[in-house]
Order: sequence, then structure tokens, then C-alpha cells
Amino acid sequence: MNYPLQLSFEILSVARKLSVIDAAGNLGFFVKQKMFKLKESVTVFADVDQKLPLYELKADRVIDFSANYNFTDARGTHVGAVRRKGMKSLWRARYDITNGNGRAMTIQEANPWAKVCDALFCEIPILGMFSGYVFHPEYLVAREDGTPVMRLKKEPAFFQGKFSIEKLDAVSEEEETRILLSLIMMVLLERQRG
Repeated sequence: MNYPLQLSFEILSVARKLSVIDAAGNLGFFVKQKMFKLKESVTVFADVDQKLPLYELKADRVIDFSANYNFTDARGTHVGAVRRKGMKSLWRARYDITNGNGRAMTIQEANPWAKVCDALFCEIPILGMFSGYVFHPEYLVAREDGTPVMRLKKEPAFFQGKFSIEKLDAVSEEEETRILLSLIMMVLLERQRG
């Protein structure tokens, strides 16, 4: 994929649909989250018409503070997983990305105050409509040794959630897929938190 990537979704939309576009304007992923499910279930497609499913992201349990979200490809092969660190995520969002052999990388919020201020500003009548232009939470994906490999940052947007994904270090194709699926799941989960 050509970086930086643009990840976006409509805030006012009832159905949770999200798209990932690369720097050349090509669609990388189109995501549709199944609504009204007790267990989170997200399908990642190669097209907007939702005819070519690529991946399935599913929670391992019914609504839980530290659920594990498993990734499988269209053939049902396990690709990896992401797990929200329950108590550690109360203040600063933190997720562990695994490859099936244990923890491989982490996603961590760079500055938790940005998200707190964004959520509070959003609640102010009338002014809250412009919250998308004021605070911009940022998340870093890092290897176990702390080396950052990708950055996801909220971008200014009106009635739309827009994020940019920047590649900071070389990653394999498998790692890239696992990271992008983890970032998609994290954005959907963090959107629910505010």
C-alpha cells in the first residue's frame, strides 16, 4: 500500500462503515460492522459493493472489557488478533497485537489528554459540532522493544471521522495486514468510547 493511508467513516451514519484509501486514491479496505450483535463482528471487504470479503474480525466473547478480537482471512485461516488491555486502557488506550505465538506489537495512545479534551468538547452544545477540528488523538504502533512502526492520527473533519496512517519503519506484509486490521478494530472500539 502507498502511505500515508486515509481511514474515514461518517459520524452520523447508523451503520458503521469505514474505508481505507491509500495515497494514490485506491481503496485498500472497506469495512462494515454488523449491528446489534452481542459479540462484535466486523467484515473487511476489498470493494464498496461488499462482494469480495477479505477478513473477518470477531470477538471471542460477549461484550467484555478485555475481549480478544481474532482475525481470519476469507478461507478461515487465522491471521492474528488484537486485545484491549482492560484496566490499562481506562486512562491511555492500549492494545496488544498478536500473531498467534504471543504478543508481537502494541498500540498505545500518545497523549491521553487529547482524547479526554476531544470527548468533553464534543459535549458542549453547538460548539461540540466543531470538535473534529480542535483535538486530534494520536496512536503509535510499536514493536516489543519500543520501536515505533506506524502512527494513526485523527485529522480535522466535519461530521466525519478521519484518520491518517503513517508508516514509520519497515514491516513485513503479514505484519502490515495484522497492524491495519488492529487499527481498524481499535478505531471502531474507541469511537464507542468517545
